[in-house]
Amino acid sequence: MKFNLIIVFALIFFSGCSLFKGLQKEPAIIDISFDERDLDTLFIQAPPKFNIAFFSLNKYNPSAKRQNDLLHTKLDVRFDWTKQHLLGKATLDIKPYFYTTDQLILDAKGFDIHRVAMIKGLDTTSLYHQYNEEQLLIQLDDFYTKEQTYTIFLDYTAKPNERTSTGSAAITSDKGLYFINPLGDEKKPQQIWTQGETEANSAWFPTIDKPNERCTQEIYITVKDKFKTLSNGTLQTTIKNKNGTRTDYWKIDKPHAPYLFMIAVGEFSVVTETWNGKEISYWVEPEYEAHAKAIFANTIEMMEFYSEKLGTPYEWSKYAQIVVKDFVSGAMENTTGVIFGDFVQKTSRELIDNHNDKIVAHELFHHWFGDLVTCESWSNLPLNEAFANYGEYLWIEHKYGKDEADFHLFNELQGYLYTSDENLHDLIDYDYTNREDMFDAHSYNKGGAILHMLRNYVGDDAFFTSLKLYLKRFKFKSAEAHDLRLIFEEVTGEDLNWFFNQWFFSKGHPKLSVSYEYDSSTQQVILEVEQIQSPDFHQAIYQLPLKIDIYTGTEIISENIFINQRQQRFNFKVKNKPVLVNLDADKILVGTIAYKKSTDELIYQFKNAPRFLDRYASLSALSTKNTDKVRQLQLEALSDDFWLIVYQAINGSKVTDENIGKLRELLYHPHSQVRVGSVNKLKMAKDEALTPLLLEAFAKNNEQSYSVISARLNALQELDKKAALKVAEQLRTETYPRIVTGIAEIFADTKDIKYLDFFYKNAVDIDGFYASKFFSLYTELLLKADKATIEKHTMLISIIAQEDGYNWKRYHAAKVIKAGSDKLGNRDSFDSVVQQLDRYIAIIKASEKSTRIQNLYRGW
Repeated sequence: MKFNLIIVFALIFFSGCSLFKGLQKEPAIIDISFDERDLDTLFIQAPPKFNIAFFSLNKYNPSAKRQNDLLHTKLDVRFDWTKQHLLGKATLDIKPYFYTTDQLILDAKGFDIHRVAMIKGLDTTSLYHQYNEEQLLIQLDDFYTKEQTYTIFLDYTAKPNERTSTGSAAITSDKGLYFINPLGDEKKPQQIWTQGETEANSAWFPTIDKPNERCTQEIYITVKDKFKTLSNGTLQTTIKNKNGTRTDYWKIDKPHAPYLFMIAVGEFSVVTETWNGKEISYWVEPEYEAHAKAIFANTIEMMEFYSEKLGTPYEWSKYAQIVVKDFVSGAMENTTGVIFGDFVQKTSRELIDNHNDKIVAHELFHHWFGDLVTCESWSNLPLNEAFANYGEYLWIEHKYGKDEADFHLFNELQGYLYTSDENLHDLIDYDYTNREDMFDAHSYNKGGAILHMLRNYVGDDAFFTSLKLYLKRFKFKSAEAHDLRLIFEEVTGEDLNWFFNQWFFSKGHPKLSVSYEYDSSTQQVILEVEQIQSPDFHQAIYQLPLKIDIYTGTEIISENIFINQRQQRFNFKVKNKPVLVNLDADKILVGTIAYKKSTDELIYQFKNAPRFLDRYASLSALSTKNTDKVRQLQLEALSDDFWLIVYQAINGSKVTDENIGKLRELLYHPHSQVRVGSVNKLKMAKDEALTPLLLEAFAKNNEQSYSVISARLNALQELDKKAALKVAEQLRTETYPRIVTGIAEIFADTKDIKYLDFFYKNAVDIDGFYASKFFSLYTELLLKADKATIEKHTMLISIIAQEDGYNWKRYHAAKVIKAGSDKLGNRDSFDSVVQQLDRYIAIIKASEKSTRIQNLYRGW
């Protein structure tokens, strides 16, 4: 009887399902209620009405289905620079992945397809195909099984510059292949380079453009003989052709994902080294050749360190790093051929204040996590980017110490927390709207911090043993986050679903409110922890293994606790009242802790707790308190071993008789940022001893840091204008924009038009952030000049305002001319000059290509 009743219910329920087919704009309400009735002794009541609009599958972005497996790609490419076309021939070795098939689908974006053929030995047979500008469907000549390999030939023209480009904040364009100054008529080098991630390489060669595909590669690149070429793998041959071109043949014999293919063409200087028999090369613009090793400093040491730390040698045949113009991303980890934007291209002196270690380490670490083992889908991108992000931490920890590494991790975590409220999502985000959305502070910042937390939980030995096993098992394969979890479980013997579920497969982070009291009668510390994060946006409850250190003044009691309730109490047996209770003593939590501490507790924490963040948090919390104890602590902090704590103490202190001597000593601190901080602090205090100290330093002329020189110059200008002018005269041949702008400020302040020649000379090269200030100063001084001088300088500026390249430089240069026109428009004797200036403005407005700047010109 029960069986029959179930059948009846099923028939009633599923007969209602036919209503789904007729679903229109308004959601249908299905009434499947029926009368209550007694059937034997069983009481039945119908389920309630429900709205079918509430029932739908969650969005899910799957890994790409693998119908065919791309084994090898051979390309033969040359270029039409005028049309910005790539003329290509591709030969692809493929076999069915599992099921027998007679079709092949290739990604090929924006091509002209000239021929598609099957190659069998010496025979070539054209194949029927259909093309929709995005994908090419090829009808094979027969059915092929997974044991059979077939070879496809394509003759095509790629026209990436004619495609409508889209992009993201991280990768601003998806054209795939880029021509820079193709006609050679711009003020920048002629170059060609590629950017394949995520799926843009199929805009210049036909492929299966998915991260879970991989193949070996050969590429023949034909260019004018004056150009150098770079691609994946090693250069096999180079042949000079009779027509003034040269063909370079590059080959990589280990499989990697199609989005990691790269080529670069241009006039580069190449500096090479050797490590373990492999060529290590640095490709830069010729004027930076002397600085190439400094730009990519520590590369070989990093390779040695990562190979040893991961227990996995660098697997690839070479390692090249190249700087290109107008790159559409920060840098890209193409296998053996990393491309960097030209922001990394600095002189050795510029690198003193801002070296490239972090980005160099990031892209190199990808050659294990991303290139050797690749994320199976873009949802699993953190398996690439979180690891590369954490590779930065590992390098900094090794090279510069744990304080520096923890400072870096702190900044990364703050970057995630700052942006998290705008767009919280799972770290492994299977329901993203656009795959480009994965390139955010979750995949990078949060992911790296989570890996640090995992390392802390399982311990160093288990963490690096797990990474070694992961790399070994999935070498030259793709992986997903569950694979990583299973590896860690295999090594540690522990079920880690709880960790991965809440950190990899859920969104948000914990927010803890913490307080404690001491019960002297029972000699117990009673710790109260509440998870106060909103369940609407975060998990209601996180499971958090954290370390707590309890300081009594004579001993440290360390305990490991496991927070797994919304509100939780922990009791600890402690003989004496604590002077400090430090939760998350290892400072690994991906989240926030609200924990009010007294001044005495914060001072004790600074002096006794071991981590950088303990000292940093103490100084930050005490910065608003002006007591004798706090001032004494700030004085002690000026002697801290870590430069950032010293810098923080400088900024948080007031200059007093007690600390002024120490602040003067810090003018010569080893770290340039501390030197800058001490100059600025003493300047604000109008320290009368500062001027002679600065003049002495300028006389010695041994300071290499541009930021320090700039700070010293600015301080002199405020304290002693005559002394500053004298120094500025001595420095006027400097070309670094920050120094040039500082000198310009001093010269403009004199109101003496003899310094206009300085502005005239430097206006051509000033750019970027400093252009606005420089041209504003230029305007200020120029408007004090006579008619002939104004004509001379505005002619130069009108040329600058029409140059290709730096958009904002053009705009700020044009503002100089506009200011001149407005100023002189009221003087009858200068009518001809005004007319000339107005003509310049009209030409500039007509030649402007940037829509954003065109909008700014409206109303002029």
